[in-house]
Amino acid sequence: MASHRRPKQPSRTRVTVLTTAAAAAVALSSQAANAAPAEKLSKDEVKAKVDQLYQQAEQATEKLDGAQEKQQKLQKEISTIQDNVARGQQELNKLRDGLGSLATAQYRSGGIDPSVQLFLSSNPDDYLDKASTLDQLSSQQVEALKKIQDKQRELAQERAEATDKLKDLAATRTELGKQKKDVQGKLADAQKLLNTLTAKERAALDAEQQRANRSATQRVDLGNGTPASGRAAAAFSAAQSQIGKPYVYGATGTASYDCSGLTSWAYAQAGISIPRTSEAQATIGAHLSMDQLQVGDLVFFYGDLHHVGLYAGNGQVLHAPHTGAVVRYEAMSDMPFQFGVRV
Repeated sequence: MASHRRPKQPSRTRVTVLTTAAAAAVALSSQAANAAPAEKLSKDEVKAKVDQLYQQAEQATEKLDGAQEKQQKLQKEISTIQDNVARGQQELNKLRDGLGSLATAQYRSGGIDPSVQLFLSSNPDDYLDKASTLDQLSSQQVEALKKIQDKQRELAQERAEATDKLKDLAATRTELGKQKKDVQGKLADAQKLLNTLTAKERAALDAEQQRANRSATQRVDLGNGTPASGRAAAAFSAAQSQIGKPYVYGATGTASYDCSGLTSWAYAQAGISIPRTSEAQATIGAHLSMDQLQVGDLVFFYGDLHHVGLYAGNGQVLHAPHTGAVVRYEAMSDMPFQFGVRV
């Protein structure tokens, strides 16, 4: 007899899964059909984005410079402390040798004082603080033991300080690596954008940069501004001698510079030491408004003060602008001026 059982219906769960999958497939197909290729940026749009990345790279560069400066400072401080510890240990050894000689003399004259025996086998801190022990020592022994005690405490403090600074140095090196990676990332992003240009567009952009460099290094009216001081005049003259040198992040001369590398180098030639970074340089003097500026004054730009140059007169700044540019003059109106500082 034929079976008249109804065909098995798909479960509700299976229907739901199949329906969802089908809907997703339709949606993806629709998106693929409607997707348009990414629009190619024009040369001017690429330049604008690259300029923005260069500015971000300069911000990161100033942080990198600060971490490098801190690292160098810590390394010098640690070296000094370690030298002090080494000398202190030598002094301590001499003091102990002296006390050992005293013990030898006592032995030859009839035996070592019990308190001196105690020192030779233990830490003087354990018994110098005990009045009963002090009563057993001669004034000469007390003086020798106290010198040893003071030297031991001094060395312990210096070793603890060195340990703290070594930890700080390790953290600074980590920060240094992070900032360097940040700078390199921004520059790599800028290069990727430039690589999207055709050879003709890239050549045109390079030509624009070269024209900007030439015009800003040769044909600039600086007026008849008076230097702020003899040292400002010397610093400005030194910076002028570097016109045409390329901007390189972290560089302090004389083959290349970043912005604060140029200003700190220029003032060093005038015999004046100023901090390495633009942010730190902004703190070394009273703030000056635009109408108070004189040639050689430091001038700062952007809200976070990540860019600095030297006032050149007639509304011009002499600075190391950014990657791809050279040390040159530029109108201060091209950047958001914050204030000046007289060194």
